Amino acid sequence: MAVAVKLPKMSDTMEEGVLVSWQVKVGDTVKPGDILAEVETDKATMDLENYEKGDILHLNVEEGTTIPVDGVIAVIGKKGEDFKEILEKAEAAASVPAADSPAEAVEETPAPVEQPESKPAPVSAPTPAPVTAVTSANGNGRVKASPLAKKLAEDKGIDISLVPGSGDGGRVVKRDIENYTPVAGQSTGVESYTDIPVSQMRKTIARRLGESKFTAPHFYLTMEYRMDKATEARKQMNEYSDVKISMNDIIVKACAIALRKHPMVNASWLGDVIRQNHHVHVGVAMAVDEGLLVPVVRFADNKSLSEISVEVKEYSGRAKEKKLQPNDWEGNTFTVSNLGMFGIEEFTAIINPPDSCILAVGGVKDTVVVENGEMKPGKVMKVTLSCDHRVVDGVTGSKFLLTLKELLENPVNLLV
Repeated sequence: MAVAVKLPKMSDTMEEGVLVSWQVKVGDTVKPGDILAEVETDKATMDLENYEKGDILHLNVEEGTTIPVDGVIAVIGKKGEDFKEILEKAEAAASVPAADSPAEAVEETPAPVEQPESKPAPVSAPTPAPVTAVTSANGNGRVKASPLAKKLAEDKGIDISLVPGSGDGGRVVKRDIENYTPVAGQSTGVESYTDIPVSQMRKTIARRLGESKFTAPHFYLTMEYRMDKATEARKQMNEYSDVKISMNDIIVKACAIALRKHPMVNASWLGDVIRQNHHVHVGVAMAVDEGLLVPVVRFADNKSLSEISVEVKEYSGRAKEKKLQPNDWEGNTFTVSNLGMFGIEEFTAIINPPDSCILAVGGVKDTVVVENGEMKPGKVMKVTLSCDHRVVDGVTGSKFLLTLKELLENPVNLLV
């Protein structure tokens, strides 16, 4: 008997997905374990595994189609089997409008080009406002110009209302456009725009961080660290280590150790209880083309700097290729977001649920510092701890930052 294949929930926050590409076609024979399609979820592009045995009788959506979780995407059964009734029942149960063909399914899928007529004009359409917005000498609210002059002005991007007319009654003619030179300080152009479709990842980022910002009462603590010793220690480590240690690796390790000493920073607000985690899983924010991913370094407090470095580099490569899996980004108890490599000196970050804190890390910069009453060159770095005030108080957050300061300014403590 034919079976309707539905889009499963491939991540804990997934509500819909985009069918990126089919790996099968109608008539193919499949078995459990075969890959049916690639699906873009709110986190990554993932393989959709098959659990049925039979032949592909029908593909219900085209590549590039957005479909909700439990939406029917295909039908598997025996060759020649009548599947229409099963397809209709499955779509009705999933509250998905029936589609006789993939093309019709695409037409029913909301897309940027399907917006109401009130949507602004496309990029290629010139804005007609300049032609009618300026009142002419006779007060009729229109600029007098020949059709050829209007067309020539549009092609050259000239606001025709600014062109003096030499024709009868001040009419703008072809020669006026050809001889027109903009007055100093005057600019012309054509309004345009580009609508960028919102990816599943960006939708989820917007929803989750919006909920975090307006649900968790944020407050911020900023502290400046001397990074001379940490910079020198990193240089010496990389002279002998086969694995290149980054400053971010050192910060992740330092945070993990500090979290052991300050368990309330390593906690989560669950409504009726505050969950104080005894394990330390540090999320590392990573930028990708479509947004932000936060893979998790598990038990970071028990790992060496080399282990952390290898793991973070592997996550980074897989994130850029959209190969991260749900278990890679789940379970964080604290998050580090570092923009120092982009020249950012200081910023604040939105807490990454379910954490109670996130550390925003600025860049290490050369400056003049005062030591023992004398000015000397030094390296400093600013960090800002965003705290959920339901879990972490100001003193608690400050003590965590002081412990982190001690670890980073004396990095030998990271090896103890």
